[in-house]
Amino acid sequence: MEALRQIDEWQAKTAAAGVVRDGEAVGVRGPRDHVLRWASLTKLVTALAALVAAEEGVIDLDEPAGPEGSTVRHLLAHASGLPFEPGAPAGRPGQRRVYSNVGFETLAEHVAEQAEMPFADYLTAGVLRPLGMSAELRGSAASELHGTLDDLLLLARELQRPTLLAPETLAEATSVQFPGLAGVLPDFGRMDPNDWGLGFELRDGKSPHWTGSRNSPRTFGHFGGSGTFLWVDPEADLALGVLTDLDFGDWALGEGRVAAAVRRRAARGSLGRSG
Repeated sequence: MEALRQIDEWQAKTAAAGVVRDGEAVGVRGPRDHVLRWASLTKLVTALAALVAAEEGVIDLDEPAGPEGSTVRHLLAHASGLPFEPGAPAGRPGQRRVYSNVGFETLAEHVAEQAEMPFADYLTAGVLRPLGMSAELRGSAASELHGTLDDLLLLARELQRPTLLAPETLAEATSVQFPGLAGVLPDFGRMDPNDWGLGFELRDGKSPHWTGSRNSPRTFGHFGGSGTFLWVDPEADLALGVLTDLDFGDWALGEGRVAAAVRRRAARGSLGRSG
């Protein structure tokens, strides 16, 4: 696919990208079976595991978890007040949006305690294996999933056509939680509001943003520090996923151009299968 050829110009030693439309992969560039670290894309599968746990009755989204006054919902929405890295809370729950690896690690610990099994096992049994993914959690539930592009495309398909969750649960997870909270979108600066769902970063009216300028405000997803990202645009019924082995930096800001090119070609009906 012509739009995906842009990743050949990136500085990463390994880069792989794929487009999913209507639940099917319609274009791929780069190795599909090369295992790469997903970095903060890990939060998407951790969030799915927590939502599965909520539907199974293992946890409740509004039960206490984390610092005093915080709930599972606060942890998923980066609204618990916990800081990015270990340390004292940066504020009271529900006060502002503080992007937090610690929050997701705390969330995983809570799920593990309530499920009475290690979180990695719950994640594997509840999300990874049911979706046919070979990915593996090798550490932090915030940043240490390792998997292939094919794994990422399976996740994209699930987010377009949910099988693990009821559609209304996914709809809630991709809608604004704790509206009006300001905060910093990592690598892009302060946003007011900095809208977030239950684990999913929401494009809404944010500018600048890592997705393409033609993406609809309903676009949701995440990006990671190792040059990874996944967005899903429900209005276009498109998803774009990328894995690389180079830390996020100025080079990665071009990913928005890839998104825009994919969106334009989809609009013209020129998306086609490619190896």
